[in-house]
Amino acid sequence: MKHLLVADLEATCSNDGSVPRDAMETIEIGAVMVSAENQQPVDEFQSFVRPVRHRKLTDFCCELTSIRQADVDSAPLFPVAFADFLAWAGRFPGHVFCSWGDYDPGQLQQDCTHHGVAYPFGDRHINLKAEFAAAQGRRRKSGLAGALKQVGLSFSGSHHRGIDDARNIVRLLPFIFPPDNGTADAS
Repeated sequence: MKHLLVADLEATCSNDGSVPRDAMETIEIGAVMVSAENQQPVDEFQSFVRPVRHRKLTDFCCELTSIRQADVDSAPLFPVAFADFLAWAGRFPGHVFCSWGDYDPGQLQQDCTHHGVAYPFGDRHINLKAEFAAAQGRRRKSGLAGALKQVGLSFSGSHHRGIDDARNIVRLLPFIFPPDNGTADAS
């Protein structure tokens, strides 16, 4: 493993049931490629995605994500945006797909199935939310903002924006995978 592909998706959503969970669609892909050796970002990817099942974003979705209708209306459809994402990620051999929780790979699989696109990641996924809880000795898994607060960091950017969430997840990597400073327990 040479790189960690830290990705965060935003999707169509509602607070009134008008967008069922199994009909949610990715509307933003945000990702940061990180060197596994030093946990430093090496590149970023961001793309809005035009939904096809629920083309008009709900007010709730716009308020939650700060993504505007105009952002997705002019965006590529999922197959194009996802191909661009994979082409970008392919420039970094030996990457492993990571996200804060299991939502993101599930959403990608759902979008891939709906659009007839192959899901390329297989079972290779690191759930950084679970890894953070284990590294911090906590049973309960924290949300991203809560995890940042636990380690004394404040959220940077807009919460529930894919690229900003991915950047903030990267800031937590040293608390998930502490750098080896030669004092690791040999037991």
